[in-house]
Amino acid sequence: MASKVKTLLGLWFVLLSAATINVELMPALSAAPIAAQTIADHFSSVKSMSGDFVQSGPKGEKTGGRFFLKRPGKIRFNFAGQSGVSVIADGKSVVVYNKKLKTSRIYSLSKTPLKLLLDNKVDFSGSHLKSIKEEGDLITIKLGDKSAYGHSNISMMFDKKSLDLRKWSLTDEKGLTTTVTIFNVKLGVPLAEGTFTIDYAANREYNTSKSR
Repeated sequence: MASKVKTLLGLWFVLLSAATINVELMPALSAAPIAAQTIADHFSSVKSMSGDFVQSGPKGEKTGGRFFLKRPGKIRFNFAGQSGVSVIADGKSVVVYNKKLKTSRIYSLSKTPLKLLLDNKVDFSGSHLKSIKEEGDLITIKLGDKSAYGHSNISMMFDKKSLDLRKWSLTDEKGLTTTVTIFNVKLGVPLAEGTFTIDYAANREYNTSKSR
């Protein structure tokens, strides 16, 4: 389980290289910003949500659990099972807890593509937008910011009719893709602030003791 979560975060913490944009995508980019930003504005209007998720890894492995999101900057994934794994963003940082393995790792939220999901005002315009296309009932928007996140891509998939987020895929520079699909989603739900609390003192103490 720890390796699956590590893979997911590794994919989150890198972003698309401009070199991956091939010439055939360019016509779509010139016409895309208005439509893409319409979706972004709809997504921005959702200030909180909760639901279930399934994570599909690059080798076909699957895990799942519950998630909770609150703008700006807050999300929590509780993985099902006995591992005790959770991923929490509190607006400043992202922490990965694994109670079973007794590990805790913390990262700056601003250095992860996860920030693109959690901004109060989501931006799908300008240099952030790499491509937009329709596939069946979904509109897929690929985003990137090489200067902030490094090399990878994040593709967010929205329902063509409702414009609601359905899933997102993250692909690293090696071409390995992890997809998170959300369902049983409730919008505008009240979420306690404690849901997204990170115990910084405990994190420092734990990692200090582990390094000795």
